[in-house]
Amino acid sequence: MFLPCHQISWLSSSESVHEIKPILKPFSVIMGKKNQELAGAGVTLWLVMVMLMSMVNNGDSIGANWGTQASHPLPPATVVKLLKDNGIQKVKLFDAEAPVLFAFRGSGIEVMVGIPNDMLATLSTSVDAAERWVEKNVSAHISSNSVLIKYVAVGNEPFLSTYNGTFLSSTLPALQNIQAALIKAGLGGRVKVTVPLNADVYESSTQQPSTGDFRANIKDVMVQIVDFLSRNEAPFTVNIYPFISLYNDPNFPVDYAFFDGYSSPIEDNGKTYTNVFDANYDTLVWALQKNGYGNMTIIVGEIGWPTDGDRNANIGYAQRFNQGVMGHLGKGTPMRPGLVDAYLFSLVDEDAKSIQPGNFERHWGVFNFDGTVKYNLSLGSGNRGLVKASNIKYFPERWCVLSPTASLDDPQLVPSVEYACSHADCTSLGFGSSCADLDARGNVSYAFNSYYQTSDQLETACKFPNLSVITTTDPSQGTCRFKRMFQEQGKGNGGFLLEPVGVLLQMLVFMLAFL
Repeated sequence: MFLPCHQISWLSSSESVHEIKPILKPFSVIMGKKNQELAGAGVTLWLVMVMLMSMVNNGDSIGANWGTQASHPLPPATVVKLLKDNGIQKVKLFDAEAPVLFAFRGSGIEVMVGIPNDMLATLSTSVDAAERWVEKNVSAHISSNSVLIKYVAVGNEPFLSTYNGTFLSSTLPALQNIQAALIKAGLGGRVKVTVPLNADVYESSTQQPSTGDFRANIKDVMVQIVDFLSRNEAPFTVNIYPFISLYNDPNFPVDYAFFDGYSSPIEDNGKTYTNVFDANYDTLVWALQKNGYGNMTIIVGEIGWPTDGDRNANIGYAQRFNQGVMGHLGKGTPMRPGLVDAYLFSLVDEDAKSIQPGNFERHWGVFNFDGTVKYNLSLGSGNRGLVKASNIKYFPERWCVLSPTASLDDPQLVPSVEYACSHADCTSLGFGSSCADLDARGNVSYAFNSYYQTSDQLETACKFPNLSVITTTDPSQGTCRFKRMFQEQGKGNGGFLLEPVGVLLQMLVFMLAFL
């Protein structure tokens, strides 16, 4: 799905919902615009600035997506510090929650706030609703909290084929109303609107990017949106995911997904393509160019590689891909050479995301759920590796596992595991995943512990009938990590689950599960 070339099986696009990373997902890359202040500064100064830009650390241009679909999301203040400690100066959000935005006050981090798709219908039909949204989620934070909001993402991949046109008629009007509201608030020149789109909004009939154009069934609305963005000096945002190409097609050439060499490069009008990201990105460039918008700024809103949940989702590939991304940012693509401004997907794992697209969906983070580092990755700051989140307070060293005396033939075993995995994250147990080599007893222990940790180590969460026991010995083995949960701010040992009423309700639900 990465190179929109439908006539080549391993380059064809696929559809998905946002949690379902579309194959052609774009790498949130922003081709930096020339600083307008250079316009009259003279040729010499301009050349000096170009040379300096070519020397800019790649880390200075990288952003990160931060999603909060987690059973235990890191505190916003912790995430802001994590971003700053790692030199990440831009963040892309999927909503505009007040506590999250408040944490960015005075941080200097550039923020893209998001509007969920389910709000598009209301915003498309009501200017007042758009004005209220801007006042509450943009103006208030800029004026009162000194939050550096630079973009408003109106919707998230609203034209995915799987949506069957649900948002076709509401996206542009919502975009227009939000823009009008920003202008009315005096922010029209400071905050830009955009629409993060899946790369399946464009396609090509061959392997060559030069045959690219917008998808025929949405071309009219796409050209209208592009024209609107262009007239308001706003960027085109696209999400690109080479991993999905590999995931969806076993015949996809593995090396073409990465940036370190491909033995059969694609030639197109004198341009050579050695990786699918460049080919995908330039397919969009050609689509824009053919419709009269060849100079439009492009942002790659999402790009990354998962570390678990599939045989190709592993730490080795993720490190290889993301480090390759970092080395590629300053080069650009054959059609758009130069600095690329991108947002990695994503910052941390989210254990509560939908796994409709695949088990990998919960494992896109360059950091684990608790902000610990997964693998060595230099974001360009003097080859320094990642810095983990600070001041994380964990629950005691206790894990819930299958009792040594329990029988695998116990009739309560299967429903117990099903209950645990339906209330917690067991995606690491899948084929090709980090815990795939566990034996049957190990699989059960992993499921029990996942539920136990998600429940804040509540004692009753390790009361599977005649099956479970709490241990103080870490059961992790090989590549399989048995998590130990951290304590959320504002909660005691066990948080709200320790309240008497909460305990009784949970025990009742637990017992009903086995009736």
